[in-house]
Amino acid sequence: MKRRFLCAILAGLLCLILVACGSTSSAGTSAAASGSGAAPGSAGSNIRVCIVYSGSLGDKSYNDSCNEGAQRAAKELGVEVKNLEASSSADEWKANLLSAAEDGYDLVICSSSNFEEYLKEIAPEYPDVKFAIIDTTVAGDNIVSVSFAQNQGSFLAGAAAAMLTTKTEISGINADKIIGWVGGMDIPVLHDFYVGYEQGAKYIDPDIKILQSFAGSWSDPLKGKELALAQFDQGADVVMNVASGTGPGILEAAAEAGKYAIGVDLNQDDYQPGHVLTSQLKRVDTACYMVIKSVVDGTFEGNSVSYLTIKDNGVSLTDFSVMKDALGDSFPQDIVDKVNELEGKIASGEIVVDNYEGFGPSAS
Repeated sequence: MKRRFLCAILAGLLCLILVACGSTSSAGTSAAASGSGAAPGSAGSNIRVCIVYSGSLGDKSYNDSCNEGAQRAAKELGVEVKNLEASSSADEWKANLLSAAEDGYDLVICSSSNFEEYLKEIAPEYPDVKFAIIDTTVAGDNIVSVSFAQNQGSFLAGAAAAMLTTKTEISGINADKIIGWVGGMDIPVLHDFYVGYEQGAKYIDPDIKILQSFAGSWSDPLKGKELALAQFDQGADVVMNVASGTGPGILEAAAEAGKYAIGVDLNQDDYQPGHVLTSQLKRVDTACYMVIKSVVDGTFEGNSVSYLTIKDNGVSLTDFSVMKDALGDSFPQDIVDKVNELEGKIASGEIVVDNYEGFGPSAS
């Protein structure tokens, strides 16, 4: 009881801080209040959902993808949705999760693996609250986990990048076989991205050189731009962005340098048209929606794990159409043909993509 009393005090203090700061972002608004909820009487009209983020909405990437799934659920299922955004402060991530649990939501969704340790600590204290976490696995009778075969999608991205770096007839492509990769936080799930990216690139060319950097933040586009420009200066023709809100800087660097980038999570192909070869889609929106729907349908089952692969349409690449429009007749169609071939081989099991330690279906 003492612990719950202290938790309530902490949650209350967080609310006072938010009010004092005059926050008017989506962190304090429900889907129904913003007009995105379904009509009263819908299946989920009495269900309240809170999503906690380890960053901010508006990243045009991971967080926005998660929110798209939540807003779809609000519209189609009638649930009430609240978003709690945060800075890069781990203390704020924990405080937001605690606040959501204390407020008695029917479902609290941890949007990323950054919440893993906090969820392990907090969920057992609130057995009547349903929790979900995306992008990692946490055991618990009231916890559902959803993770992705991001390594499979990155295999395709690495293969595409390795092929592009040989197309010296295209403006901005040099004779060096070098590609790059810039991540946000240095965390295990991003290493799983990189493992696939490296394997896919070396499937095409075993001798290719791959540059790797971490920005240390999900919300520092200037740092992302700096790191990408450094990789371009070292001879990379194309750099993959795996950095959420830091990512726009990576894409901007590609345009500024006259080079190329690969987007992530959402379709970022038209963010810098003609400089984004493709984007690796990671269907965080699907994960968020399916968890909410399980609560509405009454099928939510704790201690369960979903692992979304290429075969499940959990990960894929975009269709290269924006780059095709930009390059016209000089667009290298063989890249698309090869990507499609590799995608089929991964789905069938002919190609097995390596995982970073602790990831993959065996870890689920």
